Amino acid sequence: MKPFEINIPQSDIDDLHRRLDQTRWPDSPKGASWAQGTPKDHLQELVRAWRDFDWREQERRLNKIPQFVAEIDGTQLHFIHVKSPNENARPLLLTHGWPATGFAFEEMIEPLSHDFHLVIPSVPGFGFSGPTKELGWTIPRVARMFSQLMKQLGYETYFAHGYDYGAMLTRQLGMLDEVEAIHVNQIFSAGVTQETADMTVEAERRSAEKAYKYDFEQSGYMVMQSTRPQSVAYALTDSPVAQLEWIEWAFHVWSDPEVGVPLDALLLNVSIFWFTRTAGSSARYYQEGDETWGELEPVSPTPTSVAVFPHDGGVPIRRMAERNHNIVRWTEMQQGGHFAALEVPELMVQELREAFLL
Repeated sequence: MKPFEINIPQSDIDDLHRRLDQTRWPDSPKGASWAQGTPKDHLQELVRAWRDFDWREQERRLNKIPQFVAEIDGTQLHFIHVKSPNENARPLLLTHGWPATGFAFEEMIEPLSHDFHLVIPSVPGFGFSGPTKELGWTIPRVARMFSQLMKQLGYETYFAHGYDYGAMLTRQLGMLDEVEAIHVNQIFSAGVTQETADMTVEAERRSAEKAYKYDFEQSGYMVMQSTRPQSVAYALTDSPVAQLEWIEWAFHVWSDPEVGVPLDALLLNVSIFWFTRTAGSSARYYQEGDETWGELEPVSPTPTSVAVFPHDGGVPIRRMAERNHNIVRWTEMQQGGHFAALEVPELMVQELREAFLL
């Protein structure tokens, strides 16, 4: 285990600028909307913003956050570790989802560190953990890796939170005795369809509608990543505009339209994926790690808190979650979407404090 500092070679930054300047733009039909993908004029604005994005300034800021790398299971694991000045603080493990890294929690670090010792890994195959070099990266494997990391840091017991992929991994971690309680933003097996929903209940009707919309309008990225992740890797690793569009589409479609993901957060996130060449390795989880995506998992006795955000792409239903979870807190949030840590970090901080400390 050793300290880590971000230092992207200048040649990589120059190469990014050259590729952005030489983008070959496709035609865009009149009336094209988000239903076809990110609109061309919107994406061109983002490319101009990325071209002017000061990466060295981002490095200087991020390098003020204590970062480390450890070799576990033969693989490099990058993580943030912030010790609280509060002597009574409890350890809290935060796990991101796709398409993001541990820096998705950046705005939450300082306020949460008043009450928690924070450990925020970059999932193997994401960001500065670097691309995974072999197949076989599944949720149970990553959970074992994170468990070992917490033990190496001296944390025998801890709390855990996650969203998206991180929600499933957090749920898997919660099956271990060392995890006292978990908090998640999604339970993918707890949604309903038009066949299973009680349509007289507004939340269930909304859940069924979102599930239908996802299946028939929004799941193209998932089909590609779960069936041809290497095809996705070729395009996104060679074209920064393709990488930008792939992530911006997700951020736009599943975020609260009144809040959204801030531009600088988007550009930081896309830059990390681009410089680390992790588009393919992060996509492979949809193929290799899909054994629990939407399936009913084994019963978990772990105290589980859930925050349901109104603009998420999927809406879990409490009665469905209670089939196999020990639900102790269920919060219907008033703002935010799938990427709540980026959209409404102050609400997430408040929610985690109330879930774990009250």
